Amino acid sequence: MSFKSVIAGIFRSTLTLISPMLNTRVTYWCKFKRKLDLDNPVTLNDKILWLKFNTYWNNPVVKQCADKYRVRDYIKQKGCPEILIDLIGVYRDVKDIVWKELPERFVIKLNVGCGCNILVNNKDELNIGETEKKLTKWLKANNYYLGYSEMQYKDVEPCILIEQYICEEDGTPPLDYKFYCMNGKSNMVMVCVDREEGQVAKYFYFDKDWNLLPYGEDVEKEPDRVIPKPENMELAFEYAEKLSQDFPFVRCDLYIVHGKIYFGELTFTPSGGMDITISHETDRILGEQLQLKI
Repeated sequence: MSFKSVIAGIFRSTLTLISPMLNTRVTYWCKFKRKLDLDNPVTLNDKILWLKFNTYWNNPVVKQCADKYRVRDYIKQKGCPEILIDLIGVYRDVKDIVWKELPERFVIKLNVGCGCNILVNNKDELNIGETEKKLTKWLKANNYYLGYSEMQYKDVEPCILIEQYICEEDGTPPLDYKFYCMNGKSNMVMVCVDREEGQVAKYFYFDKDWNLLPYGEDVEKEPDRVIPKPENMELAFEYAEKLSQDFPFVRCDLYIVHGKIYFGELTFTPSGGMDITISHETDRILGEQLQLKI
């Protein structure tokens, strides 16, 4: 992370402590070079920010589902326990992890925030000392909501989750399918590719018929990129819609491995509601699909 990024993060976090609305408006201006109008939201980003302040703030169900541990109960309540990844252990204290009892492969993640994941493909190669230091730092931070004033993460009690490692036949992590759900319907999925270490992740959007959509920067750079339609994609859309029924907007992240569907997470404010990887025109088109009760 660059020095500039660190300073920007500290600045945004400080603004959130003063006023989440102030931070949102200032950050929005810096990213889009225009004033945020929450009285008349038009784009998808604007409408997500409207929901953040008017519907999702202190919403107990949203808070539950923003917690990667507690959301598991929500998935079960929705009648979808079969898509949950097997949970090996939950830890409030790193000292409670008994490393020798863990399988050869597993995934470590924090139940809150973004980017706090460790994929362990071979336990014998894991530096346990360094890993414990990192996990301890994650648990102590407890401020993941500050950067973009994502208040659904505030007061979530942090814990470490260790889950089953799901992967392709060659051991690589599965593709990440992110379903954009609006008013209980999903007509679009974003596919995350090239996530291997040392590569820059790329994002491509498809409709229900698996037509590549002209959204995002990566499709402009690679318009002929071919991503095969996975088995059971239709069923994955059904799961995403079922899990989105209680929310005007949510992004439902799923994995599909050998035709089996696994739940990833529910995200209410993707990119903090300030996704600059899509054009303003695309942002407006997507915004038309989300109906708000203003």
